Amino acid sequence: MDRLTALSVFSTIVEQGSLSGAADKLDISRAKVSRYLAELETWMDTRLLHRTTRRLSLTSAGEQTLNVAHQLLGMTESLEHIRSQNSTELKGQLRLTTSLSLVESFLIDAVGKFIENWPQASIDILTTDDPVNLVESRIDLAIRITNDLEPNVVAKRIGECRSVVCAAPDYIKRRGKPADVQSLAYFNCLSFAYYGKAAWVFDGPNGPESVAISGNVSSNLSEVLLAATTKGHGISLQPVAAAKPLIESGQLVELLTEWEPKALGVYVVYANRKQVTPLQRGFIDFLAEEMAASPDWSSI
Repeated sequence: MDRLTALSVFSTIVEQGSLSGAADKLDISRAKVSRYLAELETWMDTRLLHRTTRRLSLTSAGEQTLNVAHQLLGMTESLEHIRSQNSTELKGQLRLTTSLSLVESFLIDAVGKFIENWPQASIDILTTDDPVNLVESRIDLAIRITNDLEPNVVAKRIGECRSVVCAAPDYIKRRGKPADVQSLAYFNCLSFAYYGKAAWVFDGPNGPESVAISGNVSSNLSEVLLAATTKGHGISLQPVAAAKPLIESGQLVELLTEWEPKALGVYVVYANRKQVTPLQRGFIDFLAEEMAASPDWSSI
């Protein structure tokens, strides 16, 4: 006899007030419930329940056994929780939201490696640059690139997004290159709606430096600004990971290399610190490791 199961059945009988109720609750036959109870009473060598046609009541031994059953079952649940929290087998579905640019430049490769390691996990990605209410949208995690997280948000910093100032060769041929960051005020600067729309901040040869910028194109999507920059419409501030392939291919030229644009933090945001699942924790730790190993995203 599985005594722990028998104690669980016994506890359910008392909770439901009948053998039939316990059978329905546990989704097993009434005969099986009766057999578990009989075997438990045989092992205990005493009657645990007074049974009549109308009701059940606990004997004195039944009351003591029920107390012990609750303690043992409670400890079993605690052990199951510890086991699940520390399980190396990550499985289930994870829903996350982030920007398309981060998906293309980093996340899609990271997700591919994660799924290879834990094939029982699945990832559902919602791409948007707009802030999303995680609870209302049933999102587990949001990955945000920012230095201005909302107050009281629950988040973990996993990396750093460094940027470069760049322009297309055609634009440079027509307009020339800025000699220093203050010269940017005289160029058409394409700006991101959520960051640096009015000013760009740098760490230069003489320390921190800020310049007011303006331009005829702004967008909430960095992909739009990258496309406009590549087509020669102006100068933009782009994440290193997104701009580097285009710089290496000659489609873009990096400008003002003596000045380092202010970096942004990469954060994983989640709704409740106390309800993080093993899958969520494993994925967050995995992303942090991947970013730490990448020169494009680590804080070097």
